[in-house]
Amino acid sequence: MPRTTRMVILDEKSVYHVISRTALDGFPFGAVEKEKFVSILKWFARIYFTEILGYAVLGNHVHILVKMLPERNYSDDEIKKRYTACYGDDALFPVGRIDHFRRKWASLSEFMKEVKQTFSRYYNKAKGRRGTLWGERFKSLIVEKGDTLIHCLAYIDLNAVRAGIVKRPEDYRWCSLGYHSQTGNTDDFLSTDFGIVEFNDVDEKERFRRYRRYVYEAGALGRADGKRSQVIGKDIVTAEREKNFEFTRTERFMNRTRYFTDSGIIGSKAFVAEQYLRFKHMFQSKHEKIPKPIKGLEGLYSLKRLSS
Repeated sequence: MPRTTRMVILDEKSVYHVISRTALDGFPFGAVEKEKFVSILKWFARIYFTEILGYAVLGNHVHILVKMLPERNYSDDEIKKRYTACYGDDALFPVGRIDHFRRKWASLSEFMKEVKQTFSRYYNKAKGRRGTLWGERFKSLIVEKGDTLIHCLAYIDLNAVRAGIVKRPEDYRWCSLGYHSQTGNTDDFLSTDFGIVEFNDVDEKERFRRYRRYVYEAGALGRADGKRSQVIGKDIVTAEREKNFEFTRTERFMNRTRYFTDSGIIGSKAFVAEQYLRFKHMFQSKHEKIPKPIKGLEGLYSLKRLSS
C-alpha cells in the first residue's frame, strides 16, 4: 500500500508532536545512545528552521515537540550562514541552490530524516551492525499552541516518571525538563515560552518555575478509573507545593494522555475543524469527520487520521 501523505502546514508557524520507535527488540538505547541522540537533535535544530519545545529519549523510542518556522522568514544571507555552520568554513555555497536549502530546512520530514539517519549511522557503527534501526516512519500530529501545547509538553516530560525510571521528571537527564534543570538550558537549545501566552509577561526563570509547577500538578493526578495511582508521589508533590507551587486546573490529565499520540490533530474545536478542512482530502473516510471532545480536558478536541 502507498504511504499516507503526511499532514503538514506550509508557510506558517506550526507545532508537531513527533514520535519514532526503534525496530529493535527490548530497550537498545542506553545512556550513551540517548546522549548522542540529544546532541544530534541539537545540531540539526541549529541548521533547520525550528524551535525545539520539548523532547524525551527513552530506551526504545523518542518524542519531540517541534515548531517549524516559515521559510520566508530567512534571508539569502541567513541561508548561506547556516550552510557554513553545517558544512564548514571552507565549503563553497553551490550556485543556484538558495531555494533548495530554504525549502529543505523548513521541512519537518527532512529535519526528522537527517536526525534519524545520522543517529542510525552512529548506532550501527558503534554496535558493529547493519540494517534498519528505526521501525515504521515517524508519527506526527499537529498541536495547537496554548493549553494544548502545554498539555502535550507535560505528557512528554512525564514519560520517564510513568515508566518508573525516575520519581521526579527533572531527574531524567534525557527529557526537556531534565535538560532545563540540569544544564540551565545550555546553548539556549530549548524554547522557553512553554506554549502559554500569559507566561510571556514574566522572565525566563519565572516561566520555568510555572511550567515545572504545572508538570507536577499534572503528574499528581491519578486515573479516574482507579487502575493506576498518581504518576508523581504524593509526598513529592506536597513538598513541591510547600516550595511555592500553586494549585492548577489540570483535572484527569493523565487519564487522557493517549490523545497526545493517537490523534491526527489536537486543539480547540475551531482549530481542529479548520485543520480538518485543510487536510480533508487526506482522511480515509467517506463521511465528514467531526472533532471529538476529550473528556477531562475541557475545551480540547481531537480528530483521528484514519477512520475508526
